[in-house]
Amino acid sequence: METFDVPPSGRRHLFGIGAAATGAALLAALPQAEAAIPAEPTSPEALAKQLADLPRHRDFKTVPMILDHPEQWDAAALDMVIAYPGPHKQVWDNTEIGGPWLNVMRNSMNAQRFSFRHPDFLAVSATHGSAHLALFDDAMWTKYRLGMLTAGAFKSNLLLQAHHASDDLADHEDPSSLFGAPGNSIPTLQARGVVFLACHNAIWEVTGKLIAKGINPDRKTHPEIAAELTNHLAEGVVLTPGIVATIPELQASGFAYIK
Repeated sequence: METFDVPPSGRRHLFGIGAAATGAALLAALPQAEAAIPAEPTSPEALAKQLADLPRHRDFKTVPMILDHPEQWDAAALDMVIAYPGPHKQVWDNTEIGGPWLNVMRNSMNAQRFSFRHPDFLAVSATHGSAHLALFDDAMWTKYRLGMLTAGAFKSNLLLQAHHASDDLADHEDPSSLFGAPGNSIPTLQARGVVFLACHNAIWEVTGKLIAKGINPDRKTHPEIAAELTNHLAEGVVLTPGIVATIPELQASGFAYIK
């Protein structure tokens, strides 16, 4: 096979041609590459839209006691929440399903947006304890009789039911609107941009309580029931590997912490 010895000057010339061609190709692809990168969310509404586009793993067969790989929780969604750039953001440590947690978040949102004029204000619920029961859908409440774990306070998951009279976003002085007490529901607050974080550790502990009470109609193992509960988190909820460990991540990113 015949070969050619290209002198150094020729090699430089050929390299220049190749580099120019490669550079032209990169420049041509740059607009498409930039378009593929989502813009940084600057409002809770923009964040909610981006979170909705991210996949959620909700087809687990089993889950371990301790999550040790990002594929086991909603890592991309959680990272996006933690990285929210706005300076006005709060995280609540919510543990009691019968407490005023939804009410205080609604009140804070109202004052932040209408009194202090912070449309970028983001509220995040770090949900665990009995409050976490509110993040499971009706199918789980029925199958596993989750109301029994609320000491009789809830027979069904009323907090997943929207019951405000008005959706008029301009009428924030109407007590019957979503800005008033009737707006104290998870889907209503989600529609306003509140992010509800779920806790894997709470799911594991709820599972243990169900097994201890003999509530296991399919005779599943602990990892299997925990997986089923995880698969039935309410729409839009972001699963974390553990709320107590996630709160410091949010604080380090500038979230004000409310106990």
